[in-house]
Amino acid sequence: MNSRVPLNISLSFPTQRYYRIGVSVFFFIQGLTFATWASRIPDIKNMLQLSDAALGAVLFALPAGQLTAMGLSGYLVSRFGSKNTLTIAACLYPAGMVLLGMVGSVWQLAASLYFFGVVGNLSNISVNTQGVGVERLYRRSIMASFHGVWSLAGLTGGIIGAFMVADRIPPFAHFCIVYGITFLLMLIARRYVLPRDAQTVSTGKKKIFVKPDRYIITLGIIAFACMICEGTMFDWSGIYFEKVVHAPASLTRLGYIAFMFTMTAGRFTADWMITQFGIERILKASGIFILAGMLIATIFPTVFAATTGFLLVGLGTSSVVPMVYSLAGRSKTMLPGVALAAVSSIGFLGFLIGPPIIGFISELTNLRFSFALIAVLGLGTTIMAGKVKQ
Repeated sequence: MNSRVPLNISLSFPTQRYYRIGVSVFFFIQGLTFATWASRIPDIKNMLQLSDAALGAVLFALPAGQLTAMGLSGYLVSRFGSKNTLTIAACLYPAGMVLLGMVGSVWQLAASLYFFGVVGNLSNISVNTQGVGVERLYRRSIMASFHGVWSLAGLTGGIIGAFMVADRIPPFAHFCIVYGITFLLMLIARRYVLPRDAQTVSTGKKKIFVKPDRYIITLGIIAFACMICEGTMFDWSGIYFEKVVHAPASLTRLGYIAFMFTMTAGRFTADWMITQFGIERILKASGIFILAGMLIATIFPTVFAATTGFLLVGLGTSSVVPMVYSLAGRSKTMLPGVALAAVSSIGFLGFLIGPPIIGFISELTNLRFSFALIAVLGLGTTIMAGKVKQ
């Protein structure tokens, strides 16, 4: 039975607030899960004795899983509704993380990463569909706050990971603890998400399957340029501090935490910033901050300079994805959910292929050069911003 029926938008404010809180919890679950995995990548790399190129190669399994699941995720959300799909994904995604903690060989890591990518995409599409629905209820942009919660979860995951490493708790035990937390959060929050998807409201003559127009592709390219830098920060910031900055073991996660701190703060202030300065200016400034931050970290590989650079990168990447997702939801040629899936697909491609590319380039040259190259790609946000009409 198709659960996508028109949604009554004349709801009281308290009900809207509960939906917003419930969906925010699922964004938190998703962010905490991914950040928990990312925080232990250096440990798993060392445990399996992988080179930079070998790690880059095996990390390709994650985007392979994500891309494989694109069509499946869209079908499942359309067929069974985002609430049911999200509930299942919120169980499977952290379970995939636990599998990653059990690996003992490269092929097991690759297989687990592939599964992690599949269920991660399922979680991403379903939770953002819920976000679009709640934003429709509020009749104003609130998507940035959802992604702010995701970033807050990422920051939390990084801090927890730092404590786990300091206490020498192995990844498997760490992942099991986080799984227990996310499962309890899912049980509580599933009662407070939208029971039906809002993207069928006032669809007019829009068709479900429409070829993305130039506007949607532009938004996807902007998301790609930003998210390739995000993926680099998640998967390689700890390794960069370890191998290039030569930070003490207790400070190897400092760059990641700095990045997540400014990304989180930036997303919680994004709506106000957009109102004050406009989307185009914020997008242009974002690319410049990304470029400047990554170049500072590569030119001056000290703990202070690299941390300062990663703070700037976090600030630069903070507002881009919420802005393009919100713009995609206002598409005049595609349904909000379909437009969101198209932009998300292009953007997440950058998020997922960036880390493996870093590994290969690092093996051919060095890690500093690969970070500098990603910095130039991040400037694409600034270059493409002029093509987006407010």
